[in-house]
Amino acid sequence: MLIHSYLDRIASELNLLEYQVRSTLTLMENGATIPFISRYRKEMTGSLDEVQVAEIKNRYSRLLEIDKRRDSIIKSIEEQGILTDELKVKIDNAQTLTELEDIYLPYKPKKRTRGMVARENGLEPLASVIMKQFDTGIFILAKQYINDKVANEEEALIGARDIIAEWINENLTARNRIRTLFSKEAKITAKIIKGKESGAIKYKDYYDYSELLSKCPSHRLLAIRRGKAEGYLSLNIEPSETSSLQLLSNIFDKRINTEASEQLTIAIKDSYKRLLSPSIETEFANISKETADEEAIRVFAENLKQLLLEAPLGQKRILAIDPGYKSGCKVVCLDENGTLIHNQNIYPHPPRSETEMAMKQIKTLVNSFKIDAIAIGNGTASRETEFMIKRIRFDRDVKAFVVSEDGASVYSASDLAREEFPEYDVTVRGTVSIGRRLMDPLAELVKIDPKAIGVGQYQHDVDQAKLKHSLDEVTINCVNKVGVNINTASKHILTYISGLGPVLAQNIINYRSEKGPFQSRNEIKKVPRMGDKAYEQSAGFLRISGAANPLDNSAVHPESYHFVEKMAKDIGCKVNELMNSEELRNKIDLNKYITDEVGMPTLTDILSELAKPGRDPRNTIKFMEFDNSVRSMEDLREGMKLPGIVTNITNFGAFVDIGVKQDGLVHISNLANEFVKNPADIVSLHQHVEVTVISIDIERKRIGLSMKG
Repeated sequence: MLIHSYLDRIASELNLLEYQVRSTLTLMENGATIPFISRYRKEMTGSLDEVQVAEIKNRYSRLLEIDKRRDSIIKSIEEQGILTDELKVKIDNAQTLTELEDIYLPYKPKKRTRGMVARENGLEPLASVIMKQFDTGIFILAKQYINDKVANEEEALIGARDIIAEWINENLTARNRIRTLFSKEAKITAKIIKGKESGAIKYKDYYDYSELLSKCPSHRLLAIRRGKAEGYLSLNIEPSETSSLQLLSNIFDKRINTEASEQLTIAIKDSYKRLLSPSIETEFANISKETADEEAIRVFAENLKQLLLEAPLGQKRILAIDPGYKSGCKVVCLDENGTLIHNQNIYPHPPRSETEMAMKQIKTLVNSFKIDAIAIGNGTASRETEFMIKRIRFDRDVKAFVVSEDGASVYSASDLAREEFPEYDVTVRGTVSIGRRLMDPLAELVKIDPKAIGVGQYQHDVDQAKLKHSLDEVTINCVNKVGVNINTASKHILTYISGLGPVLAQNIINYRSEKGPFQSRNEIKKVPRMGDKAYEQSAGFLRISGAANPLDNSAVHPESYHFVEKMAKDIGCKVNELMNSEELRNKIDLNKYITDEVGMPTLTDILSELAKPGRDPRNTIKFMEFDNSVRSMEDLREGMKLPGIVTNITNFGAFVDIGVKQDGLVHISNLANEFVKNPADIVSLHQHVEVTVISIDIERKRIGLSMKG
């Protein structure tokens, strides 16, 4: 059930209208998925895209989490018998988890503290006198608190200061002002741990490093934290201690220069160093880590999206090669559907160097299996294999593509790969994956943990649950954006289709095996456990090539078929004629078909889809060749202009493969002649670019590149 008090807040924070938030959350409560809402319920949401719909969902979940914590805190204080109406109002009005935890801090069950011991020893009245600061004979007063647990006046004053230190730490005003000081002035400082220099060369930039935390970019913060986790760097986050103590003094010190004031000054310093500063530092360390995580995850998600939507070669017969030296090159042949039809090894490179024999074998395979294209993995011996392929004179037009093999080994050893190819070893499975990536990157890459496919920055250092959630959302959106052919799709890619999941995906595969290919979308309803809701959510994203109804191979949802049929009838033609004729489509007046439920956004989408039914929204694949004169870093010279392909995009620049087994970095400052704020604004993943070599460090395996004109 929707909590209506959230609607205004979410709408305001996301700059949306309240009805958009309400409609989106209502649809979700009724089982609608993000792809379905953004594609087929535009009238209800005001045409929100999948990113906005996801933001509403995530924000709503966070607010529910805050309320869950609020209830837990109220229950805890109630059980202690100290919940007042005033305190409950404070808790109810808290807007963030930080506010809630600050209010709860004095009431939170704690381990035995120094302040608790002092209270048990009867020193709280003395602490209260010191806080008021008026008593000038504080040492004389302290003697009155000597007992069997307090040996002398000094112990009495220490205990009183321990109580005061906790009061200061739990004071909302003090915490918020120190928090504000941290946000403005806290510096992140990293230093090399003595004796660790030899193993920490990759952290050389942080041996003695300091800058404002607010200015520290995510990649730098994550690098420092990794260095700390590995035991090479120390890390500290704190503003000036002098500024912090002065701020606290301004809050608590009445400036009347009594003996009590001197005790208070000592207590303030102790509270800050022992309690308040570590607490707020931890808070800001967590906040900064969370912010860095979010940015790194955003970059990773954007890269993954580009990778999943990379241009496919399509249903072609592929010869795939996983290059190698000693163990040879594994070769597989795949038919148009990606089915393995042949595999063998060739040994064109040292130590066996059977190059001529290997070339003859490749040519024979190309002719025998009518191969359309060759996919070469970009790992060990990739360039040498590419050069060998270029020397072969084929009897047909066959292009060779270098394909990223990141994650292929992960897939080849997975349960999924064993299920697909139980009779073959990991080398065959990995090579099949390379070939299928050329045919359809999306269908193959969804089988692999995104962290293993070579894009992003510091993906192993970020919050893994948040990373998985974000990458799952990206994968789901990409799969549904493209749609799948239900008669050829694997179980794995079907699980990402809106409304399905593992059980229904398997049921579809089973039905297909038993009954043969689906003939219509209506037949999908016969799949076991395919209820009305699941069918509604999934049907528009499942394509049936060659169906009697051409709309079954389009993104037009079955619930809207009657609109298309009426359009065709109104202009005196059949649906397939309408889909094949721009002239006929131009005769349609969409205003005639608007209803209370369906408006111009959906009708416009329908007309647009009629113009390109079932067409893949991804771009057409482009062929590129590396410079044949460059094979290793030793061949590079500063000033060289070389073709390359973007392999990864980070906040500090883009990595580019120029064919020398080591990607070069185009730093953000060298991406363009003008100032660049975000590298993704300039380049995209797997974009073909021309770069200039500006630095070569063979020892550290670093290549500096520039894309400036």
